[in-house]
Amino acid sequence: MNNFSVIVLVGGIAQNSLNKQLYNEVVKHNTTSLTFHSFDIASLPFYSQDIENNPPESVVQLKQTVQQADAVLLITPEYNRSFPGVLKNALDWCSRPYGQGLWQSKPAGIMGASPGKIGTAIAQQQLRTVCNFLDMRLMNQPEFYLDASTAMDENGLLPASVKFLQRYLSSFQDWIEKQHQQFK
Repeated sequence: MNNFSVIVLVGGIAQNSLNKQLYNEVVKHNTTSLTFHSFDIASLPFYSQDIENNPPESVVQLKQTVQQADAVLLITPEYNRSFPGVLKNALDWCSRPYGQGLWQSKPAGIMGASPGKIGTAIAQQQLRTVCNFLDMRLMNQPEFYLDASTAMDENGLLPASVKFLQRYLSSFQDWIEKQHQQFK
């Protein structure tokens, strides 16, 4: 297996976000050869065509990080039956200027945590629509929806959830490997 670099964009930007906690658990329990790097999308200005040809440094850094990554992992909460605008903003920045998008053929996975049973499910479905339009190579199965009220405690993921996470990451590694073999 190759060692792939994965950029992680976390849609929950609050200091104690469940999805930031989930990212920390991904790093903590990773048994694959994937290397995860997060990018703080809260630092990005709102996308605007007025500045897309001369973007601020935070956008330049995001684009360089995405370009160098072998894959992307999107971790999203659900806000009002959708994914957060800050995550859409990051996706938009890396899809522009038109014809120079960085997402095309990039292997991608989506996961999320919420304090309830169905949280992130609808957000992830809407996020899939955007990712498909951007021509990302999305892993469709397994899906990863985490009910943090039963899967986590103050110390992180409970043992059964760790196994679920590790199976997901193993599948994600296999997916990335397949995509790189097929499209490179």
